[in-house]
Amino acid sequence: MNIFENGFINIINSNQNNLKNVSLKIPKKRVTIITGISGSGKSSLAIDTIAAESRRELNDTFDSFVRQYLPKYGRPDVEKIDNLPIAILLDQKKPSKNSRSTIGTYTDIYSYLRLLFSRAGIPFVGYSEIFSFNHPLGMCPKCKGLGYIKTLNIHKLVDFDKCLNDDGVISFPAFTTGAWRWKRYAYSGLFDLNKKIKDYTKEELDLFLYSPQIKLKNPPSNWPKSAKFEGIYPRMYRSIINSKEGERHSKLLSTMVTTKICDECNGSRLNKKILSCKINGKNISDVINMSIPEAKLFISCIESDICIDIKNELINRLNALIEIGLGYLTLSRGMSTLSGGEAQRIKVAKYINSALADIIYILDEPSVGLHPHDINLLTKSIIKLKNRGNTILIIEHHKEIIKLADYIVDMGPGAGVNGGNVVFTGTYKQLLNSNSITGISLSRKIKFKENTRMPLCWNEINNANKNNLKGFSTKLPFGVLTVIAGVAGSGKTSLMNFFKETCDKEVVYVNQRDIGINSRSTPATYLNISDSIRELFANANGISSSYFSFNSKGGCKVCGGKGYITSDLSFMDSVQTRCEACKGKKYSNEVLQYKYLGLNIADTMDLTVSQAIDLFKNEIFINKLESLQKVGLGYLKLNQSLSTLSGGELQRIKLASYLSNKQSIFILDEPTDGLHPKDISKLINVFNDMVDAGNSLFVITHSIEMIKSADYIIELGPKGGYEGGNILYEGIPINICNSSTSITKDYLY
Repeated sequence: MNIFENGFINIINSNQNNLKNVSLKIPKKRVTIITGISGSGKSSLAIDTIAAESRRELNDTFDSFVRQYLPKYGRPDVEKIDNLPIAILLDQKKPSKNSRSTIGTYTDIYSYLRLLFSRAGIPFVGYSEIFSFNHPLGMCPKCKGLGYIKTLNIHKLVDFDKCLNDDGVISFPAFTTGAWRWKRYAYSGLFDLNKKIKDYTKEELDLFLYSPQIKLKNPPSNWPKSAKFEGIYPRMYRSIINSKEGERHSKLLSTMVTTKICDECNGSRLNKKILSCKINGKNISDVINMSIPEAKLFISCIESDICIDIKNELINRLNALIEIGLGYLTLSRGMSTLSGGEAQRIKVAKYINSALADIIYILDEPSVGLHPHDINLLTKSIIKLKNRGNTILIIEHHKEIIKLADYIVDMGPGAGVNGGNVVFTGTYKQLLNSNSITGISLSRKIKFKENTRMPLCWNEINNANKNNLKGFSTKLPFGVLTVIAGVAGSGKTSLMNFFKETCDKEVVYVNQRDIGINSRSTPATYLNISDSIRELFANANGISSSYFSFNSKGGCKVCGGKGYITSDLSFMDSVQTRCEACKGKKYSNEVLQYKYLGLNIADTMDLTVSQAIDLFKNEIFINKLESLQKVGLGYLKLNQSLSTLSGGELQRIKLASYLSNKQSIFILDEPTDGLHPKDISKLINVFNDMVDAGNSLFVITHSIEMIKSADYIIELGPKGGYEGGNILYEGIPINICNSSTSITKDYLY
């Protein structure tokens, strides 16, 4: 087979990120998979070069007015790309954090359901738009279409035993005594500032707590002229609880705000009028709360001549979700609650029935969060996309996905500065016979762990009934490495959450969620070693450590310590150019003259973790750097923005900060996601060291190598969603092969 018979995408001299003058031909209308160890340059090639250039070129076809509203893509560092199709990037980023975004709304299935109920529902209550929980005429009046309500415990916010003049009378940022929001009460002239709030009259208390926004008739002279007075309840709900500001203070809010299902609509989000409209005894809320196969069956049984086209469209879209292995989800599930892998597969399902052709679909590790049983469903969907005349480009580590490839590009040989080269191109069979790290790793036979540890003690679990768990009882071992296995949606995370909530010991949960990152967050700042490095420079040069921070006195005066200048071109895209004053180093030229061990501060912060270990081998913070190296992140630079890292890399940074713990209980949620087989072996060694140090580890994973390396396995299933939540197997790994109920055992050979 000539894989280039349909033409090829020709990449010429890409130096994006760590790529080293990469030139490459990628066959069109085939499946090409990019492999390589973590940090080898896979994303730099597929996403930061190919996808970025395609989207930038596409955006350039629009006029300048339209472009200001489009996402901004910088020009990648590549000489030229020929024959480049329009790229659709299907990454693991969740489409929306909006609580109103659900699987149904994101896939447009809910739009078709609204149309279905407006035509076939009895009684007729209105046209399709009012079946939306985002429409004023459709939403529940109490929760405003959210399905839940938040209740503020005023006594957690306000100390009624204090007066407004007392410190700490209102316990929230900007409401503290003397702050600007506090002044809206203290300067209103409505209250005696030395009177305890518990002594207020009913009229005063109602005004203080519940008053809507009002214009004061005769306010004191220090009251702002345009300001309005507002009670603390409506002010908190409007400005904090129901706003983005509340997200920044979520930890503090959790101590004073409780969230519960709306008792008006029972979580349906819709008002009684809309819920009264039914088809075959079910309203629209009933349907979106069914599992996807149940919803498909319900729609198939509707007999209505005026709804045939709507039914067909719904069934096609529901089939796409089932085919890709997401049948365990419900249409009412919030997009923000999905894992990165689930979100990406929903994006794939969205395009399966698309009429578009000659597109390049770029998938970033679509196997993430998938049990080997589910991989087969994913591969069928990928083949469907290809057979519609599209080019598929996949970043992947999973063996079963790599087997799917028509063509493989292996990046390496190392990570970070040691990667960025194409070390192999060819077929899967050729890869296995190559000398590349990937080929060697995929060829290796993985054996079951024979000498498993004996648990030190057990933790009893009774009536585990969280989410889809079926109320079973079991026991979890302490002092060993335990793997929690099972197909996607089988209840693995639910079991671990139930354990964490009921365990009488402290449990550390290490997941892949954000770690409070921003563009200035780096490995050095996260591990709190930046200040120590600045102190070394300060002591060596006899000046203040603040001079060695680009956020303080040491920052370049021209770019403000950013390293680049942003030019606002009105309707044109804003352009970022490297600051010529500091050459992108962020520090002033004066500061760069000071050195420590022959390096200036910019050069030092540009070192990789491994290089920094050699430089700072005698410093007290060396153990923090070594912990990063142990979890396979030695290739990261000290000044690398955490916003550029994958979820798996962020999780390992979290893990690194816990490596010094002794006798702790850890839950690790899919730590092997995004890891090359070589890196998984390294992580297993780290986990074994942690257990040997007296810790108990519970690892949620689909990795065959991790499962075979465990001391104990608990498998949940047999399927996802309502068909899961049962224990299929519990015991040592090697005995799982004798289980009559295990789903996982068939993939362990």
